[in-house]
Amino acid sequence: MLAVTLLVFMCLTASTRAEHHQPCHSPNMTGFMTVMSLKGDVRTFGAFTYDSLGKKLRFKSNDSLPVNASLAVDLLMFFEEGIFYEIDSKNQSCEKKALQCTMHPLDIPDDAAFLSTLYSGSRAIEGEGLKVNIWTGSTPDKKGHYSMAVTMGCLPVTAFMFYEPTALIFTTMNVETEIQDPELLMVPSICQGLQVEETPEGTVHSFFNEFV
Repeated sequence: MLAVTLLVFMCLTASTRAEHHQPCHSPNMTGFMTVMSLKGDVRTFGAFTYDSLGKKLRFKSNDSLPVNASLAVDLLMFFEEGIFYEIDSKNQSCEKKALQCTMHPLDIPDDAAFLSTLYSGSRAIEGEGLKVNIWTGSTPDKKGHYSMAVTMGCLPVTAFMFYEPTALIFTTMNVETEIQDPELLMVPSICQGLQVEETPEGTVHSFFNEFV
């Protein structure tokens, strides 16, 4: 059912195509994010902190909320440096890895193509609609595709990312345009001094792949 809804959504947006738009970039943000498969199962739910200037992202799943998720993760991504940390505070362990793909659902890639502007909800009833821009494109390796919906202020709402045979939906909520806790973007003591682990041949590390 969700796949059918997505297909209808893409067809509707194609009918309102516009031109001469340039990709915007998200501001600093704090909020919550849900990662779901197209089958409807929740991969994870948690809080994120994003530094738009420093290109840093922290995402930590929240195990205390009543969400039936299949993954518990704590990720610290440094997109400019091309590295990330997998943190396990409970067991006081950490892994430092290379990022082969720095694309993520909180910012529109520079080469994204504008698809359309539409309203989620009602355009006619005041306070009952949200105007968003839809951006699409291929992943850097050309093996996947994405579609991102952002507000007029470039806050991410929903991102669909497709890698055959996997597709994930990233949805943000309760977003605030500030970094509430800068320490979340600092390397924890248990991760300091680590060497970058060797990446097995054929493995691609990315924000997307951490939830597959």
